[in-house]
Amino acid sequence: VLYKVTVNSLLFISPNQHLELKKTGVGPAFFIFYNQDFYCIQIHDKEVACDGLLFNNVHNMPLVKLDETEVPFFDYLFRQMTDEFGLNDASLEEMIRTYLKQLFIKAARLWKKQHLDTEASTQPNDLEFFRKFTLLVEAHYKQKHNVADYAELLYMAPKTITHKFKRLNLPQPNETIKNRIVLEAKRLLVHTTLSGKEIGYELGYEDPAYFNRLFTQKTGDTPSGFRTKFQKSLAPAV
Repeated sequence: VLYKVTVNSLLFISPNQHLELKKTGVGPAFFIFYNQDFYCIQIHDKEVACDGLLFNNVHNMPLVKLDETEVPFFDYLFRQMTDEFGLNDASLEEMIRTYLKQLFIKAARLWKKQHLDTEASTQPNDLEFFRKFTLLVEAHYKQKHNVADYAELLYMAPKTITHKFKRLNLPQPNETIKNRIVLEAKRLLVHTTLSGKEIGYELGYEDPAYFNRLFTQKTGDTPSGFRTKFQKSLAPAV
């Protein structure tokens, strides 16, 4: 998935996602990398409510754009974290976690404003449903491919899920599941030597032809064609 990141933007990368910079401009940037031992999104999620929004988001929208009024707050957080590393104090780790928590809470609020229907996102029940659905898809997309599968996990009718997505002005849930499957297929095609048939099995499809049709329908290329195009794009120009 390609993103055009402009000045004053936040981009959140989940574990197992690959980031490649195609083109860079001139300007300052901050990159924050940490492991789960330092700050586990799942453990802290009750406090920051960002899992399924900023991270592990099946809609692939981890980009948050900042307007001029919001930039000073995030600039302050980044500067404070940078300064904290220079202090070498015993409480350094806890202070960094505190700043990270503020960053995630504020960014999650902005993400909701930018990516969810404004009126619908004020309904806590619908927003919490969206987060639960997102996390369930992320956990089960290799085994569960239909809306009915997730409806069973959520104890609701498939039509109810469809209505909630419509109210939130989101793509249909069935397309959401397919998009997540295809995204993983692309990752495996680019970063492994698995064949299209093997990737289909990896993603829970016993019939390689069905997986091949799904991938072609969503991307316009067969799995092998997609891999060939990607490899050619990396070849140096003659």
